[in-house]
Amino acid sequence: MLQKFFIKSFMKQWNFGNYAIKFWDGETVKIGNNKPKFSLILHQPIPFKLLSKDLSLTFAEAYMEGLIDIQGDYDEIARIIYLHSNRKYLKKYQNPNISSKIHQNKESKNIKSHYDLGNDFYKIWLDETKSYSCAYFKNPTDTLYQAQINKIEHTLKKLNLKPGEKLLDIGCGWGWLSIIAAQKYGVQVTGITISEEQYKEAKERVKSHKLENLVEIRLQNYQDLQEKEYFDKIVSVGMFEHVGAKNLSLYCSKSKEVLKPGGIFLLHSIMVMFEGETNAWIDKYIFPGGYLPSLREVISILSEFDYHLLLAESLRFHYAKTLDIWDKNFTQNLDKVRLLYDEKFIRMWSLYLKSCASAFRVGSIDLFQLLISKGANNELPLTKEYIYQ
Repeated sequence: MLQKFFIKSFMKQWNFGNYAIKFWDGETVKIGNNKPKFSLILHQPIPFKLLSKDLSLTFAEAYMEGLIDIQGDYDEIARIIYLHSNRKYLKKYQNPNISSKIHQNKESKNIKSHYDLGNDFYKIWLDETKSYSCAYFKNPTDTLYQAQINKIEHTLKKLNLKPGEKLLDIGCGWGWLSIIAAQKYGVQVTGITISEEQYKEAKERVKSHKLENLVEIRLQNYQDLQEKEYFDKIVSVGMFEHVGAKNLSLYCSKSKEVLKPGGIFLLHSIMVMFEGETNAWIDKYIFPGGYLPSLREVISILSEFDYHLLLAESLRFHYAKTLDIWDKNFTQNLDKVRLLYDEKFIRMWSLYLKSCASAFRVGSIDLFQLLISKGANNELPLTKEYIYQ
């Protein structure tokens, strides 16, 4: 009875929507004045040690363990969490100081915990390019593969690449963007990653396409780059989220150091509306050490390093659609996933994909592509028509 009392008290604080809690003894409690849009089904009492934690972490861990199930609209769950979490938003902005490299080993460990789950695992539910980032749907009927090719081409077009230029791909993943950049634009590409699994496969892909003379894949942290004003362009897709709050300025400082004056940088990253703590469950189980900065936070830091904003584009709804397809692919191939991981992992990953898709749909997180230049660049075309030609 005491556990039910605590849970009811907790949930009354989350009163921004309409939902139901179905307890293990058959009792159902409804929150809100209208028909519930989702239900939390508690199969058995939740241990007191879990009830003392962050609420989102408590219920997510209970879901992973099979203690609870969720029925109904995940978008409504995301909306309620977003509204509850931002009751005290508009916090005073504090610019993080440039961090030392003391965090580098921890960062490498955190990256490995996610991206080194195994190439076989990601192959199950990603498309043929193995692009693990937001796709770009020119048409609602685009396949995931076509949308990922669209994203790569859309990204590279923004950089206005010229043959012979030197391009740095920070967080190159499995290498497909680096390969297309070399094939289509004739640029010299250096792709870096700190995931050993990605490094091995990206190297093999470059070799199979006979592009060793144009593409170099390195197992290297961005903090260890030594080139001074060497690269004409930089692209970074889905990596900025992993550097951590203390390293945002260091990341900007290092990228500026290796980029030529007037050089162009395309930063593709998930961002949030308001500065705050990372979701406790995501930080513990999915992206340890990660941090989602706000758009205003990023723009402020970039300005301190004389980066000039040329273009900002939100791909929020594209990412929701991408995650929906990933979730569908994952669910349809659970027999293959079970050969690699247990049911707890499967429930965790399914919750991650579904909840992130909903978070993008309700707008609690966004995906921005920021096109910036190191100092003023007066050589770019007067309009952005070149991106869509």
